[in-house]
Amino acid sequence: MVVNHVAGQDDTEEVVRETEGFGVRAYAQEADVSQEDQVVDMVARMVKEFGTIDVMVANAGLQRDAAFTDMTMDQWRKVLEVNLTGRFLCAREATKEFLRRGVVPEVSRSPGRSFA
Repeated sequence: MVVNHVAGQDDTEEVVRETEGFGVRAYAQEADVSQEDQVVDMVARMVKEFGTIDVMVANAGLQRDAAFTDMTMDQWRKVLEVNLTGRFLCAREATKEFLRRGVVPEVSRSPGRSFA
């Protein structure tokens, strides 16, 4: 399991330790999911470390507290970059690996809709 973070390394390391306590291989990764090159590198490392990806949980998100009338464009852009672009980039890179690898019956019996 890969536990990604852009901040909060101590918390991330604790999650890794707890996960490993259940006998699951895990490592911490620092990547900003709004940055394409960092997502590509993160997924490449996953495949190198584990051979493939079985599940991608793209759950990064942030909130910039500001009254609607006071929110700056920089705040708005950062929210969109992480909450939307980040999920898109993670899903896109994971899908490339899913298509390369093909169906793994122990994980899923159906390839779903073709993305190619």
